[in-house]
Amino acid sequence: MAFDLPRNTILPVAAVDVRLDDGPHPFENANLPAIEDNWRRETEANPTLFDGEVVLLSALAYSGRRLSGRCHAIRYATFLHWRRHRETAPAEHAFAHAMVVSRDGALLAVRMGGHTANAGRVYFAAGSFEPVDFPGGRVDLHANMVREVGEETGLSIDTVPHEDRFHFISIPNGTVIFRRYLIDAAVDDIADAVRAHVAAETDPEIDGPVVIRGRDSLPDGLAPQMRPLIDWHFANPWTPPRL
Repeated sequence: MAFDLPRNTILPVAAVDVRLDDGPHPFENANLPAIEDNWRRETEANPTLFDGEVVLLSALAYSGRRLSGRCHAIRYATFLHWRRHRETAPAEHAFAHAMVVSRDGALLAVRMGGHTANAGRVYFAAGSFEPVDFPGGRVDLHANMVREVGEETGLSIDTVPHEDRFHFISIPNGTVIFRRYLIDAAVDDIADAVRAHVAAETDPEIDGPVVIRGRDSLPDGLAPQMRPLIDWHFANPWTPPRL
């Protein structure tokens, strides 16, 4: 299967079958000394980094509106080393974005905290997949989105209206699978709730919320995947079910 994906275009996804392989990722096995050396440099520059477990793809393909793939649990240190060599590595990254949409049609993103590996970047609350996101060995996108949005913003999206299907786009920094979720409140009120959550956290992951009201007034620091998602959202208005 390897990596057989259309690139740089947003496409619908009817089914996602990405499975967690119990074996080690070949990239990690082949680069252990370099991973350790890079981790030493990374933590010297940012001592708050934590070497937890995330997952990295060894295969992903799109066919018949279906995403199928295989991934492996790796160290975060391995991920940071891969990120420096992604152009030539036999591995790719995928992650999920819950696009939080307000009652007035705006989008709510976040700006990452200065102590994180993506300091200052603006994107929808998200994180790399972790082994916990694979109950029964298969990825649960909704559970990942609920967990990441809750941890970073304090918002609960578990039971709010959402689109029936996912979409995805694959670009050089990774493949993002996304879906819109409606919070039935004005975007400024949602942003205030996120600010209160951040203020109450001892070590918040984000600096705060970022409100996006349209395509023509965008914040600095947008992650590469954000512009096409924002353009797509405002070009394809969503009419959620009546609350």
